[in-house]
Amino acid sequence: MFTGLSAFPLTPFRDDTFDEAAYAGLIRRLVAAEVDSITALGSTGSYMYLSRQERARVARATVQLAEGVPVMVGIGALRTSLVQRLADDAQEAGASAVLLAPVTYQKLVDDEVFALFEDVSAGLSVPLVVYDNPGTTHVTFSDDLYARVAALPRVASIKIPGVPADPVAAASRVSGIRDYIPETVTIGVSGDASAATGLNAGCDAWYSAIGGTLPALAQRITRAASTGHAADARAASERLQPLWALFAEYGSLRVIAAVAEHLGLVAAGCLPRPVLGLSDNSRAQVIKVVAELQLRD
Repeated sequence: MFTGLSAFPLTPFRDDTFDEAAYAGLIRRLVAAEVDSITALGSTGSYMYLSRQERARVARATVQLAEGVPVMVGIGALRTSLVQRLADDAQEAGASAVLLAPVTYQKLVDDEVFALFEDVSAGLSVPLVVYDNPGTTHVTFSDDLYARVAALPRVASIKIPGVPADPVAAASRVSGIRDYIPETVTIGVSGDASAATGLNAGCDAWYSAIGGTLPALAQRITRAASTGHAADARAASERLQPLWALFAEYGSLRVIAAVAEHLGLVAAGCLPRPVLGLSDNSRAQVIKVVAELQLRD
């Protein structure tokens, strides 16, 4: 489950309440597209805005709806003890793995990040994916920190930030990380605009924001890369450059939410307040790109 396409769905809200009916529709799309895994409560799933009870409800719903597709559940939180309780909830819900980002308010040093993963992994009965997301968490993993964390029990994969745009530099970066981690630990690329480059450079998985809403589109890139058709994967990604430009300008969460709302997959205003989503003018740009690229799966 730590290879191929892992789809990160939105956690849609309606009137400040988890919209389980809309969420079920999103999960059914992922199952139909035969994604390799579903990751609930990632950054696209707005996990830090949900209470423990809401997160447990999302975890249970995902497992129940997934029809056997492996489910990973995000467990990031500010305190180690809460992360451990969230891990227990995810495992009780039937999750196949958990995803952990070292969320911060006070800046964490490397020893503190390592201690978090050490404490959490010690209590797990399922694998753990390390979530390296410096733009959100303000924690930057060095290769040495990758090595320390990847050596812990239960660590199965590392979700790395986007790779360099140059294919040679991307391959060098992926190869460099592999030199530091056990061969049993996979590398998954994030940052959807660089996914094709990362997969072509040797990443094992794509941890995908767009895959949670437009899974068939993401599957075309993933399958092309995984079957050795690097040029096809690159071309499929380059076709989406207008969408990647919107991601860069507004952030993937707000853009994906606008796409899902426009397609009628979720209710308007689906993001948890205080996140407002895009302005009318920005939303019009998204709708134009959806039409031009025929982004309807």
